Amino acid sequence: MLFLKTLIGNLLTNRLLFKMKNKFELAFIEKLIFSNYKIRSKAIQINGEIDDNFKLISRNDTYFFKIYPVNTEKEFVKFQVDILSSLKKNKKTSNNKPAVNGSLFGSFTDKNNNLRFYRMNSWIEGRLWSKVNPINKSLRFELGEVSAKISKELKIIKKSYERKNFHWDLQNFLWIENYVNEFKDLQINRVKKLIKSFKKEEGKYKKFRKSIIHNDINDNNIIVSKDLKDPEISGIIDFGDCVYTQLINEVAIVCTYAIIGSKNPLISACEVLEGFNNILKIKEEEIDLLYNLILMRISISLLKSNLNSKLNRKNKYLLISQNDMEVLFEDWSKINKQLATCFFRKYCGYIPHKNEKQFYKLIKKNNSSLSILFKGLNKKNIQPIDLSVSSNWLDNEMILDDKVFDQKLKLIESNKLPCGGYLEVRPVYDSLDYEKITDYGAENRSTHLGIDFWVKEKTSVYSIKDGLVKIITNDKTKKGYGGLIILEHLINDIKYYSLYGHLSDQEKSKIKKGQKIKKGQKIGEIGNKKENGGWAPHLHFQILLTLLGFKNDFPGVCFFNEKEVWASICPNPEKILDIKLPAAKIKNNDKLILKRNEYLGANLKLSYKSPLHIVRGLNQFLFDNHGRKFLDTVNNIAHVGHQNINVTKAAKKQLGILNTNTRYLHEEILILSEKLLQKFPNKLSKIYYVNSGSEANELAIRMSEIYTNSNNHIVSKGGYHGNTNYAINLSNYKYSKKGGGGKPKNIYEIPLPDMFRGKHRGKNSSKNYFSYVEKIVKHSKRKKEKISSMMIEPIISCGGQIELPKTFLKKCQNLFKKNNILLICDEVQTGFGRVGEKYWGFELYDVIPDLVTLGKPMGNGHPIGAVVCTKEISDKFNNGIEFFSSFGGNPVSCKISNEVINEVESKKLQQNALFVGNYLKSGLNKLAKKHSIIGDVRGKGLFIGFELVDQKLNPLEEKAKYLKNRMKDLGFLTSNDGIDHNVIKIKPPMIFDKKNADNLLFYLDLVLKEDYIKYG
Repeated sequence: MLFLKTLIGNLLTNRLLFKMKNKFELAFIEKLIFSNYKIRSKAIQINGEIDDNFKLISRNDTYFFKIYPVNTEKEFVKFQVDILSSLKKNKKTSNNKPAVNGSLFGSFTDKNNNLRFYRMNSWIEGRLWSKVNPINKSLRFELGEVSAKISKELKIIKKSYERKNFHWDLQNFLWIENYVNEFKDLQINRVKKLIKSFKKEEGKYKKFRKSIIHNDINDNNIIVSKDLKDPEISGIIDFGDCVYTQLINEVAIVCTYAIIGSKNPLISACEVLEGFNNILKIKEEEIDLLYNLILMRISISLLKSNLNSKLNRKNKYLLISQNDMEVLFEDWSKINKQLATCFFRKYCGYIPHKNEKQFYKLIKKNNSSLSILFKGLNKKNIQPIDLSVSSNWLDNEMILDDKVFDQKLKLIESNKLPCGGYLEVRPVYDSLDYEKITDYGAENRSTHLGIDFWVKEKTSVYSIKDGLVKIITNDKTKKGYGGLIILEHLINDIKYYSLYGHLSDQEKSKIKKGQKIKKGQKIGEIGNKKENGGWAPHLHFQILLTLLGFKNDFPGVCFFNEKEVWASICPNPEKILDIKLPAAKIKNNDKLILKRNEYLGANLKLSYKSPLHIVRGLNQFLFDNHGRKFLDTVNNIAHVGHQNINVTKAAKKQLGILNTNTRYLHEEILILSEKLLQKFPNKLSKIYYVNSGSEANELAIRMSEIYTNSNNHIVSKGGYHGNTNYAINLSNYKYSKKGGGGKPKNIYEIPLPDMFRGKHRGKNSSKNYFSYVEKIVKHSKRKKEKISSMMIEPIISCGGQIELPKTFLKKCQNLFKKNNILLICDEVQTGFGRVGEKYWGFELYDVIPDLVTLGKPMGNGHPIGAVVCTKEISDKFNNGIEFFSSFGGNPVSCKISNEVINEVESKKLQQNALFVGNYLKSGLNKLAKKHSIIGDVRGKGLFIGFELVDQKLNPLEEKAKYLKNRMKDLGFLTSNDGIDHNVIKIKPPMIFDKKNADNLLFYLDLVLKEDYIKYG
């Protein structure tokens, strides 16, 4: 944007300016360049508002060339050149390109006999910020730093180009007063308030430090590197709006355009602000006006677009930000100014709420006490309880069932007052009222800002200080306050507020809004569950330094990453009550990683680029130590849900009674055996219990070798069967990798029967893949090296969720029967209804294996495994050597497994796997049509995979890793696997529902649109 807008001064002349823009022949430009710069180049015209701009591509370099409009003053062109000269050491800005005669700008007379100035500078390669997806925290922080460095270096310019009444200069903001009616009806009142506020603050604002600033670091003037995975700022362009004005204006402008498209614009603005402040310290008085200055810039941009849409409909460049600014105006207007200022202060290194320090100082001499809040109780009665996400006291059942919570509270001594919770990170806030969609997915407020006191309903509550009733209401939101009173207090010149939540119905209260209250005066009673938001009876007590514009509510819980700000707004209530509770502590992840590296083997790997510290599991979710809830789409071992309540109860109960080995009689092993065998064909009638899937596979191989008197086995490439010695020898997925030792001599491999990218492709490839098995059997006969067994998963998991060709297994079994070869199906991952259509994976192929192995999903993660086999194999295995597994089949493991089977049946989880699995596959196939990177979607039930490939079907491992890590950032746990590690596996707990599937599909779609996935 150039000075002509200001010189002419009338907005209606924009139409004239548009007409004045010439359409120069590219040949003319190329000739002009050669005659003045001796550079042969190809000219390409690029967008500009009123200038004629060109990209010049020469053999050795690329340049930017600008021709100024008619009537441009020479002084302005010189000012532009001086700006770039002052920034010549800055690696993020262009350099002037002198002509052959040494001049940094020149002129010519156009065909209309008008004098036209021009100049040339280096080209900054990269992408426009407006085209970058996603914009991350580090990019915004760097933008703040880059813009601050430019502002700092522009200080050396001694003379600025004078631009009176320049509309894009925020110090001239009041020009919009004449155009208020150009805004939409819903925007007019907000703009009027903004004008009024600016007039009130203008005197203070005019005294702010000034500097030459860029003044237009918008999303089309920021160049980002071509690195799509870890982008950086390459440069800032277009200094045409440079002006001498308040330095804080630059911060406001950069923030405005950097937060376009953000789902959490306040935090995004703070990320920019933090970077700027890291280079140029922002003053407290400047911060006070920053919220308004951002809204002022948004308003100017919106007004300009509105006017241009009437005057220059054909020039899309003039309207480029109109829709963005409409949305941003609405989003930014919803943010409370005082709250924004507290955030800004925090990110600039100041105490978020300016009264916090003084409040703590004053309250030392003016505190209250617990005996005033609850008459007859004092701090000696306190019994701290821990409701944090990592609490050992808080069972999951207590989260799901208030009655259980009540029962546990009753176990505390009657003369004790259970309490706690300031800044405690809790897993209990699960209603939508606590959820917000951010740039990092759906996040829940989890950090408690008050203290909870668990007392009986109808317990009287008293005012801690003299005060005034500011809010009295009933909060009817789910898991809200119920009855709520907020009192205003004054100490010296500082106002503060006390909040009393979860009271009885306030419509029945005799206290009224505006009423004066005395210290120790009764203000209410504790409500019952119907009145208090649905909680166990208790008082939520909180201190506030501001109401932030709230009229009938106030947050009692904040997001973990915002807790420093909210802790400043809501000081520790312990101080005013003169009590001391254990401080909420969160272990540092970096320290845990260091200890892990010290104590554990280096080949015990962590998931994700930034490892998670998981402290709680609940159904299909896992929680980290910050209270972040992750939807688990990959941990199939938690078959019926993490810490399933009924499974956990069963384990606790049996563990308290008996846990011993199988040399003694006990019923649980028999109950489990009966239940299991009812799920198998009659042929499979004997069970051996062990402690894991690995042990089960090892035992199955041992049994097959005894039965066949042979130790040669067939396996598939990509197969994984456990971590014991023999299991590793059977696992191509492991032994073929570095350090794996290679294929043992007694192991025969067949190609991975992959119908998508395997040696043979398509649904009719059964015969082709069977031919490899057939050749091995024939070869072994010739060599007299009898084959004992083939071990295979019904859907090959680590190989990439590979469904077997439909008749492959049937053909193999027919061959094996003729040659006394056993078929071992590894159902560790696919069993117990996971595949939906059938209870066992092998049933998908109309075969009955000779042995079936089971693992930890049958114990919901508890160590248990089993081998199920025929009577003939069992009899042969009984060769005189006793089989004994010390704790295989122990009462606790069997009790747990029984409960897992009960859960699958009672909650119809097999049917759920079928319905949700089909729904999810359908959704993934729709995504595959939108995103060509998804080459194949496969699997059954809730055992699904989708494969990332390029147009030539080459595997895209790095993109799979990127997708996995980005989904983690957004609150979803996934994994990448397969021979080429390019398959995203989806195998969640079986309670995974349609809503979970919808959320997963929505965020997968978002990430698949990101630059690295699309173009990397």
